[in-house]
Amino acid sequence: MKTNKIATRSVLRIVVPLIRKRTKLYQLLGFFIALVCALTIHPAKAHAQIIGALKADIPFQFYAGTANLPAGEYVLRMLDNSNLKIMEISSADGSVSALFQVQDAKANSAPRTGELIFNKYGNLYFLTSVFDEGNPDGSEVPESQYEKNVGQTGTEAQKHVPTDHRGQQGS
Repeated sequence: MKTNKIATRSVLRIVVPLIRKRTKLYQLLGFFIALVCALTIHPAKAHAQIIGALKADIPFQFYAGTANLPAGEYVLRMLDNSNLKIMEISSADGSVSALFQVQDAKANSAPRTGELIFNKYGNLYFLTSVFDEGNPDGSEVPESQYEKNVGQTGTEAQKHVPTDHRGQQGS
């Protein structure tokens, strides 16, 4: 009888830690599976994206990034394969175009119409933000060195220019 108790105790000393390790392993596995499910179900952060192209009639000469552009009618769109980081602006007749870098921006509220926002220093205008209709997520143009220099000497104001959808890219 004593041998059975001793044998039982010996077996328990070996088996109980193994059961505890296995239980912890199953708990970790369960936690990992729940984490993977949560990450796949949870929506990813939305990136600013202009669907199709935006058309705007800009009544003044302006800068988009480092490009100096004349007043006129323009079309803006995200550059394909740029990971939503580069926009193209081109005149409606295609005679003038430029590429400029953008980053994500967030408006306080969703604009009722699409709009371009310009910083104004004296008579100089710099494109600063692009927002699509009904979407508070937009694109912001980082300040160029020239804008930083001009901004140090002048007072800033903002000018909003409405946009319209031109349609899907390529139309």
